[in-house]
Order: sequence, then C-alpha cells, then structure tokens
Amino acid sequence: YDKGFDEINFDYIRFPSDGNIKDIAYPITAGTKSDAIEAFFKQLHEKMSAASIPTSADLFGMTTTNADDLGIGQVLEKALPYFDFIAPMIYPSHYPANYNGLKNPAEHPYEVVTVAMKKGVERAVAMGLTAAHFRPWIQDFDMGATYTATMVRDQIRALHEQGIEGYMVWDPANTYTVGAYDKE
Repeated sequence: YDKGFDEINFDYIRFPSDGNIKDIAYPITAGTKSDAIEAFFKQLHEKMSAASIPTSADLFGMTTTNADDLGIGQVLEKALPYFDFIAPMIYPSHYPANYNGLKNPAEHPYEVVTVAMKKGVERAVAMGLTAAHFRPWIQDFDMGATYTATMVRDQIRALHEQGIEGYMVWDPANTYTVGAYDKE
C-alpha cells in the first residue's frame, strides 16, 4: 500500500481441499474451519482499517449460493463484514455438471453469473450491505467451452443486471478475447 497500490487483495484464504488431506489435523480452538477463517478475517480487518487500507478478498464462486463452508472454511456471511470488496471467482467452468439444471455450466455464462450473483446480493442485502460490496472475477478462458466475446459480455451484462458495476477478468494465459470489452 505504501508503494502506491490503492488496496490490498487477499487471494485464496481457505483450508486445503486437494491432495491427501485426510491425514491433516487442525488444532482449531475457534470451533469450525469457517470460525477460524472468520477470526482471521476479523484480525485482518482490524489491522487494515486502523491503517486506512482498503481490502478485498477472493472467495470461491459457490460461496454466493452455498450455505456450507465448501469444506474449505469459506462462508460468504463470515467474509462480507471484513472487506471493502468481496471477489467471488464465478467462473462458469468451475461449477459442477447439472448446476442449476445446466448440463455444462461453462456453456451458459449468463445463467451461471446471474444465479450466483443474484443470490450473493440477496445475502449481502440481508446483512445491510449492497451489490457494490461485490467485485467478482469472471471468465475469459477456454475451459469447458470456447469462450467468445459474446460469452464474456454476457457475464458482464449479468453482473450489471444485479447492480454490480465492478468486476475483474481472468485468463491464465493473458490472451483476453478481442472485442469482449468494446463499448457497445
């Protein structure tokens, strides 16, 4: 922040979900995994707020629709109060087959983003927050489907329809779709 960045983004604050995790023991005294992560979020918030540093946190996309912690400790309501922005990674390719009745969610970016963020905004509003508290990650990479400019724009349109103006776009190869970001 002292070097000129306007906020600090925290990515992947979670418990592990891959590898041989059955042999891991966590000495959690705070209760559940989600309680432990919430305590960490609270500590970050206290320190960053005291220094007047804006923060954001990346969460798995399904935190907007799932009430459980997804096995990794992330619960939307336990993150929302502690960051200026929550950035759910709502990549349609990362939703399971038959999610919301969609055989291949990657082929339906508008529908996935609409469902994910409508539910996320409803949950934020129930806590006295607004859609402006979200700045989701959207997909611009081929996984599960070949992403076109229309598919990227459909995600942006779905966000706007839910009252979300800010977003971030991910393509691990940094080969973003030409024309997807042109003003209409």
